[in-house]
Amino acid sequence: MDIIHLMEEMLTDVTLVLVHMLEIFGAIIILYAGTGTFLHFLRKSKDGREARLDFARYLVFGLEFKLAGEILRTMVVRTFNEIAILGAVILLRAALNFIIHWEIRQEQQDHD
Repeated sequence: MDIIHLMEEMLTDVTLVLVHMLEIFGAIIILYAGTGTFLHFLRKSKDGREARLDFARYLVFGLEFKLAGEILRTMVVRTFNEIAILGAVILLRAALNFIIHWEIRQEQQDHD
């Protein structure tokens, strides 16, 4: 195996590790926010508007990590099928991010 292929394999392995790390960070943020929001809900019986806004902000933050992982993953795709699937995942996550941002703005406008 020549040096170019060896370096390509190493770059692929490092990239995949970084992708998984970013996705884990995003999942941890979302899990933390979900747990905190649920505990807040159990402790207080108010309408929970502020808790929902905080939760939505954490969701956006966590999804940004997951989206970053997907973007980084584009470095190691090899087939058109993988590119199409990855593109669809990126579009879905970006759409989710947009919808959550829209909900946050709507909730803040309703609150003001």
